[in-house]
Amino acid sequence: MDEVNDNKYQFHFFGGETWEDSRDIENYLSSSDFGCVQDDHFLSEGFLFSKNQLMELPEEQISDYELLNDTRETVDSPSLEICLEEIARFNEIPALVSNVETKEEECPNSLASFEILRNYSSGLKKMNGERVMEEPSYDAPSSEEKKLSTDDILRIAGTRFIQCFNSQQTADHVPSMMFGHPFEFSFYGLSIEETRDVELVELLLSCAERVECQQFERGSKLLNQCELLSSVEGNPIQRVVYYFCQALRERIDKETGRHIVLSLQTVDQFDPDKAMMTLNTTHHAMHEEIPFSQLCIFSGIQAIIENVMEAKKIHIIDLGIRSGSQWIVLMQALASSSHESPLELLKITAIGTTFKHAIEETGERLLRFAKSINIPLSFEIVMVSDMSHLKEDHFELDSDEKVAVYSSYLLRSFLSEPDQLESLMKVVRNLNPCVMVVTEVEANHNSPAFVNRFIEALFFYGAYFDCFETFMKRDDENRMVCESLYFGTGIKNMVASEGKQRKIRHVTIDVWKAFLTRYGFKDVELSSSSLYQAKLILKKFSCEHSCTLDVKGKCLIVGWKGTSILSLSVWKLN
Repeated sequence: MDEVNDNKYQFHFFGGETWEDSRDIENYLSSSDFGCVQDDHFLSEGFLFSKNQLMELPEEQISDYELLNDTRETVDSPSLEICLEEIARFNEIPALVSNVETKEEECPNSLASFEILRNYSSGLKKMNGERVMEEPSYDAPSSEEKKLSTDDILRIAGTRFIQCFNSQQTADHVPSMMFGHPFEFSFYGLSIEETRDVELVELLLSCAERVECQQFERGSKLLNQCELLSSVEGNPIQRVVYYFCQALRERIDKETGRHIVLSLQTVDQFDPDKAMMTLNTTHHAMHEEIPFSQLCIFSGIQAIIENVMEAKKIHIIDLGIRSGSQWIVLMQALASSSHESPLELLKITAIGTTFKHAIEETGERLLRFAKSINIPLSFEIVMVSDMSHLKEDHFELDSDEKVAVYSSYLLRSFLSEPDQLESLMKVVRNLNPCVMVVTEVEANHNSPAFVNRFIEALFFYGAYFDCFETFMKRDDENRMVCESLYFGTGIKNMVASEGKQRKIRHVTIDVWKAFLTRYGFKDVELSSSSLYQAKLILKKFSCEHSCTLDVKGKCLIVGWKGTSILSLSVWKLN
């Protein structure tokens, strides 16, 4: 694309020299491309187009992006054909009603509780939408290298578990390598490691089933075996099972009263939200080495740019600013495009309920960076005890400024406090933003049913651990910290806690759409340029084969090998 490759159609990102010249910017930022893509190859393709620049591109060149030229449904991630054939055979086996009834008498509704697992095992629980990219070929593994993904292992184990639940004659369902298994033939075509992984997941599901039935003694015995076979340093299955074992153990302790004794011990509780507020090496590594963060930042900021580019005064209201890396990207884009419409003021207002000191540090970093590239920046903080106290008059609004709202993983934190969430959205609506960009986890982790949450979380985190296996070494300290603290804490809270204590909750984009529509917002399509940003990020990470981009309705669903991970959506008032 000649026009795209021409300098006049580019935003120029500031490289290492600019970062290093600003002594006040932490070396942590200055020595990296945190929040930025500095690779010349990607700059030449053009990151972050302005609205006017896109309008200048001939229509036939926009079609060359090849963004929406494949409307096929999302396909399953690559797996051994023989294994998929086995799964298909299992699904054809009729349910043994008599066995189900017998089992339900022993543990009422236990099999019904695992109905969601049946959906996963049948391959039905997949993203449905238009594929943004063509099926890639250059990074696909060869037939010799092809191996089952974590999602494949989980689905095969789920299928076997359901079938064994219907036909198992022994009291406890245990893997075949220990006590024999009625479906041993289904392991045909699997490697030894894959076979062990399938059995390990089956054992974990058996533990969850016993906990669901409140058979804690029997569940604890199975859990002992599961813990011996899992590991924090093993493959993705062994690692994700390890953390789910920890969560089940805590749930058993709570149910049996042992947790009361353990809670008397003074142990500092890790707070993921607080950790995400500060710049730290783990957060940095996640941003640099895993594609999801950069993908959402660049695509989301592009959507904001297209709606505020012509304004001389821009007011960004960030509902959860965290480290603020997204605004570094925005300022770089504005600095390189100032010739179109001179920017008089960029105002960023951060809303917070806790960690004011961390927000202040973020503001100081952004102000120093803005000064280094001559961006007129004003940074304000609105602190409230909770969102129910947030009012419109907390914001300094000018009639000649354009307001944009940015929410990154913030709305889900108030799912357990619906009154605060409702109050927040009323205020946002009254601020009359020209655009609102929302990034959220795309998963259903808010079910009141224990088993539903357990299964949904297992597949979700299984995909994340599979992703880590692709981009980070197993002995990488940052990977281990992220899995143990960030993910481990989340898994434990979802599995072991109930009621107000269950803080980690996620819902799907369908739920958010129904919710936001109540306040006068309508979702709008992401532009070709925003989708192009996402495609460039995947190209940078060379993960087009594994990281999937699907358009569901009008929002972008990002997944890993077919499992939904997060959603990016753009909203405007009716």
